[in-house]
Amino acid sequence: MIVLVSDTSILIDLERGGLLEAAFSCGMTLVVPDLLYDRELADENGPYLKSLGLGVVSLSPAEVALAQEVSQARKGLSLPDCFALSCATRPDHVLVTGDRLLKKEASSRLGVAFGLLWLLDHMHESGHVPPANLIDGLTRIAQHPRARLPADEVKRRLTSW
Repeated sequence: MIVLVSDTSILIDLERGGLLEAAFSCGMTLVVPDLLYDRELADENGPYLKSLGLGVVSLSPAEVALAQEVSQARKGLSLPDCFALSCATRPDHVLVTGDRLLKKEASSRLGVAFGLLWLLDHMHESGHVPPANLIDGLTRIAQHPRARLPADEVKRRLTSW
């Protein structure tokens, strides 16, 4: 079983689309590093996310060292993002991010990283989320002023679902 290590942007997008509950109902395991949780989620909707099934994990000293190394090398990445990348180095873990720079760094270091559309595809394939919910959610996410999704890929999914 693959463990999905999420950054904050994925959780924000799922919330914007009204798809948080749906994401956790698909049998996927989502986790965030404790530093990311403490700095970016705990005071907002962190307890709610944990009640849905979000896991909060601690990094080993070696993983913390890697996160700090990446943070020094890539000034555009926050320390919480670097913790998420480091956590994704674990066996059977993969990073899911909406941050272009983080995805590029993770792909370079880990060979793979996924984004929101990949996650929505898996939600669709699970059969646990009605296509109408995915269409409505993706439409809301794509229409948000801070949307960073490729329009052609969004349109393809909206048409096929």
